[in-house]
Amino acid sequence: MGNQYDDECRRSMAEEQAKSLAETGDWGHVDREQVHQDWDVLYREIAVGVDGSLPGDRQTQELVRRHFDIACRFYTPSRRAYVGMALFYAEDDAMRDFHNSYHPRMVEFLGDAMRIFADRGTGFAS
Repeated sequence: MGNQYDDECRRSMAEEQAKSLAETGDWGHVDREQVHQDWDVLYREIAVGVDGSLPGDRQTQELVRRHFDIACRFYTPSRRAYVGMALFYAEDDAMRDFHNSYHPRMVEFLGDAMRIFADRGTGFAS
């Protein structure tokens, strides 16, 4: 199911999330309703560009920066954990269906954009 790097990314996400959940009382500090509202607004914006933009475009990467910032309300993921999140969106049926409800190619587009962001980005944990 994937190469060694992808496996490391999946493992990083699982380990970092488990550590964060344990340290924060299951993310008790997060306003989940607000997070879901913010992601809904963001995913609607991303969906508009799926057919006419590239994952590495400046505008797309600005949207992915917002996605990363929302994710950081839970914990600040490493680059690998962030790629692991993109893999999770693609591999988990419920997550794939949820994201693709915004656009049939959302998971593919967002996943590619998240990988590019992780390769280029700053603000990641170690």
